[in-house]
Amino acid sequence: MKYDFDTVIDRRGSFCFKYDGLKEVYGREDLIPLWIADMDFQVAPQIKAAMQKRLDHGIFGYNQRLPIYYETVINWAKKRYGYEPQEDWIMTSPGIMPAVNLAVMQLTEPGDSVLIQTPVYQPFFSAVTAHNRKLVTNSLIPENGHYEIDFEDFEKKLKEVKLFILCSPHNPVGRRWTDEELFRMGTLCRQYNVPIISDEIHGDLVYNGAGSRSIAALEGMLDNLIVCFSPAKSFNLAGLATAIIIAKNPALREPLDTMLENLHLYMGNTFGIIALTAAYRESEDWLEELICYLQGNRDFLVDYIQTELPQLKVNTPEATYLAWIDFSNLGLTDDEVQKLLIEKAGLVLEPGIKYGIEGSGFQRLNFGCPRKTLSLALERMKKAIKEL
Repeated sequence: MKYDFDTVIDRRGSFCFKYDGLKEVYGREDLIPLWIADMDFQVAPQIKAAMQKRLDHGIFGYNQRLPIYYETVINWAKKRYGYEPQEDWIMTSPGIMPAVNLAVMQLTEPGDSVLIQTPVYQPFFSAVTAHNRKLVTNSLIPENGHYEIDFEDFEKKLKEVKLFILCSPHNPVGRRWTDEELFRMGTLCRQYNVPIISDEIHGDLVYNGAGSRSIAALEGMLDNLIVCFSPAKSFNLAGLATAIIIAKNPALREPLDTMLENLHLYMGNTFGIIALTAAYRESEDWLEELICYLQGNRDFLVDYIQTELPQLKVNTPEATYLAWIDFSNLGLTDDEVQKLLIEKAGLVLEPGIKYGIEGSGFQRLNFGCPRKTLSLALERMKKAIKEL
């Protein structure tokens, strides 16, 4: 490989929540952290060089997005996701979750219902309930080694909601929804006049050559859709607080745009702008190597669990660097599994119960790390379970 993903880099003391937050959250600093969804790899050298050049300039005033920025975003969406947004459809947010929260606030009223598909990324829950909206869930169905959509229930729930928050690819279950699934969801949402906000932050990280795919690329979807993407996951830039929001329909775009301006969230982070531009214009070869390395980690993890930890079950993720592992055969409660992993294995994973009641018995593991780290973590897990 041209790029190095094997070197273990000490992140402690870098104001890094994944490592520096261990003491505050778990009371220990000696744990292997496989919880927070960022990666333990240095960013692409092209990104580092662009940021260093901007740093050397030495002046960090208010930002203006130049035409090259919009050109970069448009070209990336066209090449990687299959659709071509226009410049006036593009908004910028400090993250996808701020945009999701604003969509809930601006496109629904207190007391309205909002639909999510559980188990799902836990901030989706608070994005609904914190604004006095009613949470409605469409539980995903574990079947044939992965999760599928209960479309009968999905359509039933659409009759009572005002907004649908889609996670695509899905965190934590690792599904890359097929075109057929996306089109069916989108068509039903149009039928019942329910706008979609699609969180596609993991959209670049798709395995087995399947390629990225946005619901925005499918015929007839754009008029009922807000789509969100970011280099945060795919280029490991979460700390730079930069996300792209695309909305073709003015009825969906203008309420968000107004609130982004009113809250002064539109100007963005200087280094986020620079990093996004360098990532999407200069670093695609780094991304392709990363995907290959992560797929190797995924396959190593799945094979290890199947051969060395048969008490556990894991679906093979089609996308993301997150594994959804079923510990239920151990006969332990969620708290007992968490205690086992922390106290006996020295590991921190994300408890599945955070993602909804459907996540009980599961843990989410982040394999976006050097293989040496992943191997050590799995060996510790095996030893702890063997001693039960």
